[in-house]
Amino acid sequence: MNITECQEWKDLQAHYQEVKNLQLTDLFDADETRARKFSLETSGLFLDYSKNLVTEKTFNLFDNLLNALDFRERREQMFTGAPINLTERRSVLHTALRNRSNAPVLVNGHDVMGDVRAELEKMREFCRKVHSGEFVGYTGKKIRYVVNIGIGGSDLGPRMVTEALKPCHPPEFPKVRYISNIDGVALFDTLQELDLEETLFLVASKTFSTMETMTNANAARQAVLDHYSGAADSIKCHFVALSSNLERVTAFGIDPENMFTFWDWVGGRYSLWSAIGLSIALYLGFDHFEELLDGAYTMDLHFRNAPLRENMPMIMAVLGVWYSNFFGWETHCVLPYSQHLYRFPSFLQQLDMESNGKRVTTDGRVVTWSTGPVVWGGEGTNCQHAFFQLIHQGTRHVPCDFILPINAYHKSREHQQKLIANCLAQSEALMEGKSLDVAKRELTEEGLILKEVRRLAPHKVFEGNRPTNTILMRKLTPNSLGALIALYEHKVFAQGLIWGINSFDQFGVELGKTMAGNVLRELKLGVEGKRTFEDDTSTNSMLRWCMNNFE
Repeated sequence: MNITECQEWKDLQAHYQEVKNLQLTDLFDADETRARKFSLETSGLFLDYSKNLVTEKTFNLFDNLLNALDFRERREQMFTGAPINLTERRSVLHTALRNRSNAPVLVNGHDVMGDVRAELEKMREFCRKVHSGEFVGYTGKKIRYVVNIGIGGSDLGPRMVTEALKPCHPPEFPKVRYISNIDGVALFDTLQELDLEETLFLVASKTFSTMETMTNANAARQAVLDHYSGAADSIKCHFVALSSNLERVTAFGIDPENMFTFWDWVGGRYSLWSAIGLSIALYLGFDHFEELLDGAYTMDLHFRNAPLRENMPMIMAVLGVWYSNFFGWETHCVLPYSQHLYRFPSFLQQLDMESNGKRVTTDGRVVTWSTGPVVWGGEGTNCQHAFFQLIHQGTRHVPCDFILPINAYHKSREHQQKLIANCLAQSEALMEGKSLDVAKRELTEEGLILKEVRRLAPHKVFEGNRPTNTILMRKLTPNSLGALIALYEHKVFAQGLIWGINSFDQFGVELGKTMAGNVLRELKLGVEGKRTFEDDTSTNSMLRWCMNNFE
């Protein structure tokens, strides 16, 4: 279906004409119960979406659109194992990884829940061995450091979670480092800082062939071999594989018993719930890892069963479509007011833009409507002193999500109260703005002469009427973080269904990687004096420069 041609979409376009000039402050003035009507609580999260340019009619019309798209049936297909990743003919079952019920989930007639539970139990047992000192390094020293070597979903999710839940880290458990970039600085600086005899490397690659991951893994392997004077058995004591390629894992020297697997129905950016989350479990303890799964599962149940007006991921999804496709706003800003969540916007960038940055529908037709927005953000209050100028007074409208844990792990009530005040004040300021008359009055009260008031007042005007969501939680715990991640996962999935695209492939990351291999071959040949240039003139020119200056 071409969504822009269906009647339900046209009804939304007509409704947009009715509401595009609405003022948020007028909506609140007209209905003193608006904040209550446009907020809800579930899974330990409270969402206030009352500061959005929507009415009850907006959601009724979106409900009509969802019915026309058979949304509820298609949502159910994900949970029940249908191959909704059409281009790769795969199921999409990250929800099965955190399914806490006894209900079966079938893929080609096979109940995958037995496989999931077995792998989780294997992870639990391995964590017990590391934490107890039963699993030790080659010289018998207890593991004090874990280095996760991966990239993309094998890095962003686990790294974000361990940073977010740092206060939950038992000090007797290993510390965790993450290596992802092909830039060797990340790896070699880390190797210099750690005692290799107390270090365990997790090599996270489904195929065990990802260029960045295996380049770093092979360099780490060589460092361990050099440290132990070439003792091949040392690899079994210092390396674990998170992979599904047994042959390559074994060839690397890793004990097959220390290979933790996941399945082709687990997408990389949805994989932190799987064996890819082993670094999380080793850092926090397996009980905390299970609490993370519990929080996500609670949100899964909510998303699967709640009607639109009571469904938190669905509300956030339709708001995103509303602003992207009808208002024409192309970016979305995520603003966690928590230092521990400072990596959350980076995690969401992959989740959202790799999922919904698509130009064709599931049946291969070029779309004529906007799909995924540009996702960006940063942690409050730092970003208030950086890019909030554009959000408040710039020419671009940027819908924002504020995320705020109310209680902190530290004991300074003053710090936390000021953090809360800043977060709530920013969404209020974005809504209310400041008129020219108010700006003039304030400048007059400051004692400025009329000429200066007229000169400065336009610079003090805030347009306001800029929409925001605010997500509150009592505290940032494994459970609430699990729910928060799942909330955004389901939002992205729902938007993909509305846009008619496949949110679960990522061919867009492949072309540059393939061409990098070609350029690398030419670079190596050039450095060896066997010059060959097969690229465009610009790339060839830069290759020559690199060859002439490479040391």
